[in-house]
Parts: sequence; structure tokens; C-alpha cells
Amino acid sequence: MPITDADFLELKRWNTPTIFNGWEQITKHDVTKVGISLEETRDFMPQMGPMVGRAITVVFEPSNPKHPKNKPNAWSEYRRYVASVPGPKIVVVQDLDKPNFVAAFWGEVNSNMHKALGCVGTITDGCIRDLDEMNNSGLKAIAKRLCVGHGYSCPVKWNCPVEVFGRKIMPGQLIHADKHGFLAIPKEDEERLLDAAKFMDSNECRTMIPAARSSSGLTNDEILGNIDKACAEFSKNAKKKFGRKGEW
Repeated sequence: MPITDADFLELKRWNTPTIFNGWEQITKHDVTKVGISLEETRDFMPQMGPMVGRAITVVFEPSNPKHPKNKPNAWSEYRRYVASVPGPKIVVVQDLDKPNFVAAFWGEVNSNMHKALGCVGTITDGCIRDLDEMNNSGLKAIAKRLCVGHGYSCPVKWNCPVEVFGRKIMPGQLIHADKHGFLAIPKEDEERLLDAAKFMDSNECRTMIPAARSSSGLTNDEILGNIDKACAEFSKNAKKKFGRKGEW
């Protein structure tokens, strides 16, 4: 079953670690080698909360003056690609100047244009600028740092695999991201993702967390006994649901 608009809304209610907790119960992938961002990210709009959407992919090299001359219609063609993909969309930008960043793909104008085309945010291993204006546009940005200029601004290629923050992202891939980093979901894991995340969050709230918090007046031995019992119940619930003991 495809991810519905309602699913996107519900997925956005949870932080990215919670989505990860559900995903690891249903995936056949090694969760240390697939999906998660590997390098440090910075969320410049944490007040917007998590974002979830399909990946729009684009490569950028603002230090190279040849691109605007060789690709005079690149921006127009790229924007038509963005418009052709159903939303919500997250623009994933690979900056070829890494690690010597010189300029930004994102600023006030570009963020407003992408917002109009159904994009909810961006993940870029490069820079952004016009931070206040980007906040005003409502386009969330997870990036490496801020900068002043836009350089020789021109999309180099798009609708292609990209690598950002140590992780390869494919066009159309489902992404969940927030101040902790991002998670790129393999296609085969999408259908069960929401149910798994909700179950694991509820499992924590009904077992281990209340056991740890209900410690007033108890001895250390009693607290440890309650926690051990709650952890065993947590694992039993996860194994019954997914065939795995669950982690925390």
C-alpha cells in the first residue's frame, strides 16, 4: 500500500529516533549500514519539528563558473523536475565542494520557490543563507553551516543518486528528519513503518519508562527488580509483534 497523506501527517508527529525504533523491528537491513545519517548534521529550524517527505535529489558545485555557462536552462529544467514529483518533498542537495564550502544553494528566493512547488524542507551537506527569510518561508533546513554568498549557482544534475552526510539517497526515497539527523527508508519497509513506530513508542511508555519513573520510596534493589521486569515485558511484547526482542 502506498504512503497516504494521512500517513505523512502521522509520521510527522514522531521524532526521528522514534521512527528508527519502529523501522529496526521490520527491516531486514543492517541498521548501522543503511538509512541513517553518519555525519553530524545541524537543524537550523528545530522549532518546525520533524519533516517527512519524498527525496528530490540535486547536485551542486558553486565554486565552478563553467556550470552556469554550460547549462543556461538548468534552473528551469530542474524546477520542472521538482514540480513533476508529488509532495510532500524534501530536497536533498549534494555539494561537490565539500569540505571546502564556498556558497549556498539555499536562500530566500530559492526556499520560497521550492515551498510553492510542494517542498517541505531540505537536507544539504553544504550551506544555507538568509536564515531568517528561510524561516519565514516555512522551508525547514538541515545543513552543514551558514554562509554569505551563492557562488556560481546552478544545478549540475538532478533526479540521480546523491550522497549527503555519509549516506546515499535515491530519488523518491521516503525520508524522516529532525534535529537528530535523518533516516532514509528502504522502499520495502514503507508500508509497515508507521504501525511499527507507534507500537514501539507505546511499548516503551507502558513498560520501561513508568518502571524507571515509579521509584519514589523504593530501595535500589526494588528499583532494579522493577526495571528488569519491565525490560523483559518490553522485549516479550516486541517479539510477539515482530519476532524480535526490541532494543532501546
